[in-house]
Amino acid sequence: MSTTTPAPGPRLAFAGGGTGGHIVPGLHLLADARARGATPTDLLWFTSGRAVEESALAGLAALAPDCERVVLPLEPAGGGAPGLAQLARRALPATLRARRALVRHRSEVLLGLGGFTSLPAVLAARSLGLPCALLEVNAVAGKATRTLARLVRRVYHAWPASVPAAPGTRHRLVGPPLDPALAQGRATDAERRELARRVGLPGNGPLLLVLGGSQGAGSLNRFVAEHADGLKAGGIEVLHQCGPGRLPEAPAARAGLVVREYLTGVPALLRAADLVLCRGGASTLAEVAAARVPAVVVPYPHHGDRHQERNARGLGEGVRIVDDERLDAALIAELVRLAGPTGAEERARRAAALERAVPLDAARRILDDLMLLARGGD
Repeated sequence: MSTTTPAPGPRLAFAGGGTGGHIVPGLHLLADARARGATPTDLLWFTSGRAVEESALAGLAALAPDCERVVLPLEPAGGGAPGLAQLARRALPATLRARRALVRHRSEVLLGLGGFTSLPAVLAARSLGLPCALLEVNAVAGKATRTLARLVRRVYHAWPASVPAAPGTRHRLVGPPLDPALAQGRATDAERRELARRVGLPGNGPLLLVLGGSQGAGSLNRFVAEHADGLKAGGIEVLHQCGPGRLPEAPAARAGLVVREYLTGVPALLRAADLVLCRGGASTLAEVAAARVPAVVVPYPHHGDRHQERNARGLGEGVRIVDDERLDAALIAELVRLAGPTGAEERARRAAALERAVPLDAARRILDDLMLLARGGD
């Protein structure tokens, strides 16, 4: 009986940086490609050069050891969309730098992962006649996607809400790319004990995983710091990602509470967690849904389009949405109830809703289509 060996992946270029949300989906695509034996023949990654990228890209070397990272500094130091004056000043040299890198790597297709790092990369790829695609992971299309959509062959959408009314062949709803590890289902008791041992938790009680995003969330840090005693009294163990440089505002580590600036291996942590408290970043919520772990989501309140709230609403009954103003002692009591034995029935109901919310094959569908584009298909 013959077996089919997967064809190697294309000579691929990614453009995305500045936040974990513009990096993690690319890592998930690479993990899926590796699991299927279809790793890209060559990988080039354009980033913004912000410090947070070093933590977010910590796993890249294991997935693509020969990947070259090229910085295209276009975004402001604090992130977000650059102003027109900054775009005018930096776009041309960044585009020329991206063009030289694409030629050097003989890249065949470019995927923009979000953020304005994609702008010079897409312009450079277009000047070389290379096919381009964008990945929109939020429920509300970002400014980069809205600006560049007309210049690319494909826009992959993680959530139905961001797909335009007349999508044509350019816009495709595929779901969010996920780490293959999340398809393994919930962690066994033995896996939970081993994970607890590795991170420094006793592993005797329900696990609350607190995720403030790659840059942390001050309100979540202060909330857990203020009410850590209430969680401990309720028998809840806490693993808290506070964000780079934010340990002073986070809770002090103690028995049953571990704080890290940045967590690696999040898929395994999600599989072991009983409950998640998090912001509403698209990548975080996609992983929460895939792991079938209920979450209390506190959307970042200062985005004009409220896209984190819309991301969370896309998961329906799988999550509970709470405003920053509700971060109080009453919520601590609710977290203790929901994570503990009396919340088991509600957790099961929310997990069933999450199972319906997110497909598990988005990474494969995106990679297969990128291969098609790289080989001249449409």
